[in-house]
Amino acid sequence: QVQLIESGGGLVQAGGSLRLSCAASGRTFSSYAMGWFRQAPGKEREFVAGIDRGGGSIAYAVSVKGRFTISRDNAKNTVYLQMNNLKPEDTAVYYCAADRSTIVRQYESRYDYWGQGTQVTVSS
Repeated sequence: QVQLIESGGGLVQAGGSLRLSCAASGRTFSSYAMGWFRQAPGKEREFVAGIDRGGGSIAYAVSVKGRFTISRDNAKNTVYLQMNNLKPEDTAVYYCAADRSTIVRQYESRYDYWGQGTQVTVSS
C-alpha cells in the first residue's frame, strides 16, 4: 500500500510558477513509476507528466512540454512537478499517482495508487 499526499497548489497569475510535491509513504517508493495527472472542471482527467523508477525516462503531455518539469528524489520519497509560464488553461486539480510498471505509462487505468489532489488556479 502506498499513500500519496500532494502539496504546493494555489492561485497564481498567468506567466507565474508553482512547484507541486507529492510525498509517498512506505519504503518502496523507488519501485514505482510516478505520474502527474490533472482534471479541469467538466473535463476528463488527463496525463501531464511521468517519470520512471530511476528518473532516467520522462514523458510529458504536448500541452506542457517545455513549461513543466517532473523530477523525483527517491531518498525523500517525493516526486515534484515544476510548472513555469502557467496559463489559465492549466487550471485544474492535479493528482500524483504511482504505477508498479518499469516504464512510464500515460493511461490512468494503469496506475495503482492516487493522491487526493491539489488545486491549481491560474488567473488571466
